[in-house]
Amino acid sequence: MTSSSKPRLVWFDANRVFAAFGVVLIHSSTDFDGQAFPDAAQGDRFVPVFLRSIGEFSGSEMFFMFSLFLMAMRVDKKMPTYGSAIATQAQRLLVPFVFWAVFYAFFRLLKADTFDYAPDIWDQLGQAQSWIGYLILGQSQYHMHFLPTLFALFLFYPVMRSATRFPILGLTVVITIGVMNNAQGFLWALEIDPVLRDYLVRALKVLGYVGYGMAAFAIYGLWNDGIPRGESRLIRRCGFYFAILAYVATLPSFHTAFETGFWGVRGGWDFYGHFLMPIFVFFVFIGGQYLQWSPRWTVLASYTFGVYLVHPLVIDLFDIIIFGSGLSVVMDPWMIVVARFAVALPASFALAYGLSQLKPLAWTIGLGPTPWDVVRSKRAGA
Repeated sequence: MTSSSKPRLVWFDANRVFAAFGVVLIHSSTDFDGQAFPDAAQGDRFVPVFLRSIGEFSGSEMFFMFSLFLMAMRVDKKMPTYGSAIATQAQRLLVPFVFWAVFYAFFRLLKADTFDYAPDIWDQLGQAQSWIGYLILGQSQYHMHFLPTLFALFLFYPVMRSATRFPILGLTVVITIGVMNNAQGFLWALEIDPVLRDYLVRALKVLGYVGYGMAAFAIYGLWNDGIPRGESRLIRRCGFYFAILAYVATLPSFHTAFETGFWGVRGGWDFYGHFLMPIFVFFVFIGGQYLQWSPRWTVLASYTFGVYLVHPLVIDLFDIIIFGSGLSVVMDPWMIVVARFAVALPASFALAYGLSQLKPLAWTIGLGPTPWDVVRSKRAGA
């Protein structure tokens, strides 16, 4: 392989799998209320908080990064019209989103019944305002925000394309997330309707996350031009260094969680460390593009979208079982977290694989045509 040729995207697939590991670990490292075990002794929080800090080397922001990188690749190769590009993304993202938004709206009742808050969920299900939040903000489950936010980001891809031509614009991510942080802090200080605040905060998040698109499109432009082997090694070293530096920046927020049992609000350098981490980790993987990656990464990567969608289902079932059986009473926090992750990760991949093998449901995780597409193709064939 010459220094100017581009290796296959197996490094990219490995990055996707790494992101899936991180997301599952993040959501496995909490108590049943999503906090850092505030009722436990301080020493018992160390393992859950430490594992959470490791999981945040990757996470949902990493999914934004590689989704936007793929978008940069698609629009660069095919140069679609704006309308056709957005229509394609709506088909890929919003159709599965509606299915899972409705599914999780009702699935939550299983855990709610076990933990005695089912009346609150039933009350939500009877309100139109709740359903609007489910379908616009993804509020039916804690991870569903990703799909509508990602679709909103795709609306700005003509702006992001400028970074492919002028990669220095990728640095503007520091500005966009900084503005997002400052403006969101202002919104939370205002005494306004909480529902209105939710929509305004999400709008600010989209505007801030456009910076991820600028970074992703800039990185794609550099990769597409060809990064020689030697320069890739330099990028990888820098990626490791800045990822470690970002991790150090986040330590104060994790120390707060360790002391109090609650995940604190990031406001200073811990905020920048967290939100810039996906870019630095991306550098690590793109800097390792010439390594001998196993093709198994590509196989696993095909299920990562499914893993992202189904892992809360698996985690909730795990919580229902250990809480309902009384096991949680005799388990230390670290045992709950380690057992949950050990079950949730392989089970989520297995469930995603199972859905991919069921033709009527494969489309729900982006691995098959929708039922109406099948009907349409049959009519066309007839």
